[in-house]
Amino acid sequence: SLLENEGYAIRTHGGAVSTNKVLQLDGEENEYSKRAREGIVLKTNIAAKALRFIEKGRSIYLDAGTTVMNLANLIEGDGCTFVTSAVNTALKLSGTAHSVIQLGGAVNKNTLSCSGPDALTMMESINIDVAVMSASGFSSDRGFTVSNRYECLLKKKVLGRAKKTVMLMDSSKLNKDLTFTFAGLEEIDYWVCDGIPGDEITKDCLKNNVVLI
Repeated sequence: SLLENEGYAIRTHGGAVSTNKVLQLDGEENEYSKRAREGIVLKTNIAAKALRFIEKGRSIYLDAGTTVMNLANLIEGDGCTFVTSAVNTALKLSGTAHSVIQLGGAVNKNTLSCSGPDALTMMESINIDVAVMSASGFSSDRGFTVSNRYECLLKKKVLGRAKKTVMLMDSSKLNKDLTFTFAGLEEIDYWVCDGIPGDEITKDCLKNNVVLI
């Protein structure tokens, strides 16, 4: 449904639950629900371009993040094995004919991601064909960054297990550095974004054989 695709609701058997109700804490709106409503059209367009990487018979990792969640909303058909750290993504895909593996660990209320030692241990035995990743920031100096150390470690582990890596990140996060770097351009294969990210970054992508989509 439109509400579900835009992040306002989660479909359940027999109805829908408002994401505000799921994500509110002490009467205040959670950071995730705020981000889910920002740039909805932009995020949906990026997700639609990334749909080409969801191929039947593949093992696919879906990272936490609102843009990746928009991709999960577009996925149909069957025959994939999805691995995810995101609680909401696992919930969404569990209603399809795909196989879904939810990583365990502590849940970050701002990202709805499970991370920590348990998630890292699980990833040691999982092979990934395509990793669809997200980041909170990118700069030429620092690479792709996030603010949470355990989520950084998990992203690094996933990249090490993946044959192909696809980054979904919009231009609002360019030239923005957070505390922890989990990847440089040399560690990704495709970058799906909302436009050409400037001459300098475009040159760096070409140098590192990153395909901009």
